Amino acid sequence: MNIRLVYSLLLALLLGACGGPKHQPLPAGAMVLILGDSVSHGTGADIGQDYPTLLATQTGWHIVNASVPGDTSADGLSRLPDLLDRNTPKLVLVELGGNDFLRQTSRAETVANLKAILLECRNRGIPAVLIAVPRPSLAGAVIGHLSDDPIYLELADSTETPLIEDILADVLSSDDLKADHVHPNAEGYRRIAQGIQAELRELGFLRNE
Repeated sequence: MNIRLVYSLLLALLLGACGGPKHQPLPAGAMVLILGDSVSHGTGADIGQDYPTLLATQTGWHIVNASVPGDTSADGLSRLPDLLDRNTPKLVLVELGGNDFLRQTSRAETVANLKAILLECRNRGIPAVLIAVPRPSLAGAVIGHLSDDPIYLELADSTETPLIEDILADVLSSDDLKADHVHPNAEGYRRIAQGIQAELRELGFLRNE
C-alpha cells in the first residue's frame, strides 16, 4: 500500500479518536438560523444586547434570529419548514424546551418535537447544533446552581447532534447575570455569546483565531 495513503488513514483515525472538528468553518456572510424562545430573542436586555446579535458581530455571519418569546418545541417545529425554505441556512442553532418545562408539557412530547426539528434539518442536509436548557428548579434557584435537563444529552446522543452544554444553566444560576428569574441581562447574554462562539469554534464551524 502507498505509504502516503497509510499516513493519511492513520492521521484521520487519530483526529477522529481525539474528537477533532467534524465540520468546515463557515465564512463571513454565511446564513445561520437561530430557532429559539425568549432567551434567544433577547428578553431582559436592550436591543442589540441579545446573544444572536453579539454572535453575528463576532463571527461576521448573517444570523436570522427566528426566536419568539413563549414558543414551545411544538411551536418551533411548526415554524421550521417555512424558515428553512425562506432562508436556506448553512447552520441552525436550536434553543427550545424552556417553555415546555414551564407549561409542564410531557417529556415524551418535548423529546419528540425536538427530535423532529433536528431530523428536519438533517434531512435537508443542514447541520444543527442543540443548545441545552436547564429545567426550572426551586432547589437549584435557592442554592444558585441549575443543571441542564437530561433530555438534551439524550437527544444529542440519539440523533448524533452536537450539543452546547451548561452555558445557559451557568448564566441563569447567577443573580448578577439575570434580568429576572428566567432571562439573562446584558452581561448574561454577552457571556452566552462568548460561550457559544467558543463551542462553535471547537466544533469546527469557526476558524481558530
